Amino acid sequence: MTSPAIEISGLTKDYPVGFWRKRMRRSLDNLTLQVEEGEIFGFLGPNGAGKTTTLKLLMGLIYPTSGTARVRGRSIDDVAMHREIGYLPEQPYFYDYLTARELLDYFARIFGFSAKERGERIARFLERVGLADAAGIQLRKFSKGMLQRVGIAQAILHDPRIVFLDEPMSGLDPLGRREVRDIILDLKREGRTVFFSTHILSDAEMLCDRVAVLLNGKLQGVGAPGDIVSMELHGMEILFELGDGQALPRRFADRATVTGRRCRIEVPEAELYPVIEELRRCEARILSVSALRPTLEDYFFGLVGREKTASHGVEVNAR
Repeated sequence: MTSPAIEISGLTKDYPVGFWRKRMRRSLDNLTLQVEEGEIFGFLGPNGAGKTTTLKLLMGLIYPTSGTARVRGRSIDDVAMHREIGYLPEQPYFYDYLTARELLDYFARIFGFSAKERGERIARFLERVGLADAAGIQLRKFSKGMLQRVGIAQAILHDPRIVFLDEPMSGLDPLGRREVRDIILDLKREGRTVFFSTHILSDAEMLCDRVAVLLNGKLQGVGAPGDIVSMELHGMEILFELGDGQALPRRFADRATVTGRRCRIEVPEAELYPVIEELRRCEARILSVSALRPTLEDYFFGLVGREKTASHGVEVNAR
């Protein structure tokens, strides 16, 4: 039986806060989860949830207050573990006046590749992230999306089995996000494990085999995006178009969203066919009918709302 790619058990991190640093704030609270080999695992939560703290603990950049973790069977205290992993921090700082080629050459030297190997790898990975034509351009002239792609290139330059990406889509335009998503999917096709944190829930639903939701340092749930939320139907959405001179049926007026000649209404599942028949009698053109199900975003913001309500209740009682 294959062992998990990442095993986290009771991982906890407290930070001293305040002027005298005598008070402790818990950034991560008893996190326990497993990530399997070859899966794309999304680590979700709002800013300050503890996602970056978790990644820094797994990287060995900071040390846990309690708990343990293993990466591909090696303890995170084991320096040899770092040969198995690649890492892109949320806000990487690369020296502005290096070119993309020079940056990757620097990282390739750290891993002990020969001059010939470095040249071959740099060319291959720049091509892979779509930066072959920008190899000689200084990084200060790169867009945010280009910097993310060269950052991913440095993270996978040594062919790691596990790639950790901290908010890889943050601040990117739609084109940049698509480029990064394509790279992540390519890594999965090669059998690599990708563990990435994000607060962009649509990306997680599109990419992830499984997700974990973190809120205020505590794990709220783990599972496939479709399993972690209720699959109960919220209703049905009908998109239709009215012809010239056609009026929207009066009973739909208060619940329809109208944009030009196109209208959208939401109806309970039991009313679907009678509503479609009524629209046909009005000679409306039905464009689409789709089921309305809860999304990961609904689940996520439901958790945040409950947490705020609970916090407010504690404050009120404290008075």
